[in-house]
Amino acid sequence: MGDQTGPVAVVTGANRGIGREVAARLAADGHRTVLGVRDVDRGRAAARGMTGDVTVAELDVADPGSVTRFAGWLRQHHGRVDVLVNNAAVTYDTWQDPLSADLDLVRDTLDVNALGAWRVAQALAPLMRHRSPGRRIVNVSSESGSLTGMGAAAPAYAMSKAALNALTRLLAAQLAGDGVLVNSVCPGWVATDMGGPAAPRTVAEGAASVLWAVRIPDDGPTGGFFRDGRPLPW
Repeated sequence: MGDQTGPVAVVTGANRGIGREVAARLAADGHRTVLGVRDVDRGRAAARGMTGDVTVAELDVADPGSVTRFAGWLRQHHGRVDVLVNNAAVTYDTWQDPLSADLDLVRDTLDVNALGAWRVAQALAPLMRHRSPGRRIVNVSSESGSLTGMGAAAPAYAMSKAALNALTRLLAAQLAGDGVLVNSVCPGWVATDMGGPAAPRTVAEGAASVLWAVRIPDDGPTGGFFRDGRPLPW
């Protein structure tokens, strides 16, 4: 088992965009940061230039075997997890509408964006049940998943993020007694590969919204939905 000093942070889908920025900031803050990525070579390229303790490990959140192997690797090398940022996501399907949507695509999107986060949380929660402060699960969601304002746009993505928000509530309720705070965060419309160049927010601004939920005090909120530290409607 590896060195047991210092908090351990896991960021899924960390080879680009918001995930990469969150991972870099956590490493700079002193977390032993693990980039969970499907393509290890791309993950290593993303890790170049990061300061601090950074490791790249293979993780496909849609593959139960990959998730199990990743959890075993974490147990062997770190023995604990303090922060889990469920960032991996696919398919912003702006070209679809609900009545003509490709349901195979919807299924695949749910499998990554919602069930993928669920698989990872199930696998890593046992490693978070230590008594150190600062244990957090942050689900990177979207206001597209808010039932209050939901329309007909991007149905696969919207459904997956609504499901992710439901997962946040479920996990927050179960882990409350363990002191693990679980929240959903919408980083806003960010200029990433998924968000596109017209997006008004920078990657740094989107990452800051996510990092807020990592850095809240131990008596902070759990089971909430936020952007920039302010509640969003479910």
